[in-house]
Amino acid sequence: MRTGRLSALLLALLLALAACGGDTATTTVAGTDDTQAPTDTVATDDITKVAFVYVAPIGDLGWTYSHEQGRLAVEALDGVETTFIENVEEGPDAERVIREFAQAGNDIIITTSFGYMDPTLAVAGEFPDIQFVHISGFKNAPNMSNVFGRMYQPRYLTGMIAGAQTESNIIGYVAAFPIPEVIRGINAFTLGVQAVNPDAEVRVVWTNTWFGPPEEKEAAEALLDAGADVIAQHQDTTEPQKAAADRGGYSIGYNTDSRSFVGDSLLSAPIWNWANKYVPIVEEVRAGTYDGDESFWGGLETGLVDLASYGPSVTQDTIDLVEAKKAEMIAGEFDPFCGPIVDQAGTEQVAAGACMEDGDMLGMFFFVQGVIGEIPEE
Repeated sequence: MRTGRLSALLLALLLALAACGGDTATTTVAGTDDTQAPTDTVATDDITKVAFVYVAPIGDLGWTYSHEQGRLAVEALDGVETTFIENVEEGPDAERVIREFAQAGNDIIITTSFGYMDPTLAVAGEFPDIQFVHISGFKNAPNMSNVFGRMYQPRYLTGMIAGAQTESNIIGYVAAFPIPEVIRGINAFTLGVQAVNPDAEVRVVWTNTWFGPPEEKEAAEALLDAGADVIAQHQDTTEPQKAAADRGGYSIGYNTDSRSFVGDSLLSAPIWNWANKYVPIVEEVRAGTYDGDESFWGGLETGLVDLASYGPSVTQDTIDLVEAKKAEMIAGEFDPFCGPIVDQAGTEQVAAGACMEDGDMLGMFFFVQGVIGEIPEE
């Protein structure tokens, strides 16, 4: 597999998170409708102040929206006050915003995009008494942890659902960027499809954007034109799901359970439950028991990643199969990347009886058999 040729730096990029971009930063203090600068936050001795930095608007119904639900759970804790800022570009602007949050007296600062890693690390070194939590990265400091989830597990389960649902045996997958995290998800999804329907194929279209409603919709429509009757995605909006609904097809969502926005054409979705990690972090920081340089990659057993509700068209037989496999994953009895696994060229990547190590999964750069499409070199 190509993983062996990756440098340590590329392996680190493994957890590169599907995050969207934005141009205008907006800060909001929870419980108000006012737009404020981060420096307006005033610390008090009896309140723990938690700040969140978002890369896109909370109305994206996807990645940032899922983090916002986690923030709201933190805000509900006694003795906690939260602040957030939307649409912060990765890079120098992020470092400025993070530093302003630190100067404003926040006790915990949570940065929710891969490109915030180095800015977070830089500011963490200047403020050793503040706890920083970075989502999806790989760098740590005594007061900077990194957190992510094994999203490939529920992606496998949604592949089982899609494989059972398709009648054309063509499933479309709208994908953002060809990085290991996205490739890993496509492969896990395809392995789930093949587990219940070996005749089905997964066709991939790249959009080269995390947050691009028009591009996402156009990619989904192209896949539908090619005969797909189920559309899956690694994107931040509901546009691929809407495109499928408009054509009488089905969809597999991402990030959140978007049925209330899309309708019953949504079969299910791999989802994030950030409250399941954010709330314990805040409680442990307040108690003085948090591991400040934690590295966390949690699976279904942690509740950080999960499966959304089932659509009404998903049969009980399929639900029973999926729930049984989910239980095996939680118990540690099954992993999607245990062999035998072969790539598109028929080369064995994982032997029977063997399972991929985390480093190999994190640096994955091949497609499994059943995927129709190519991984661009850049």
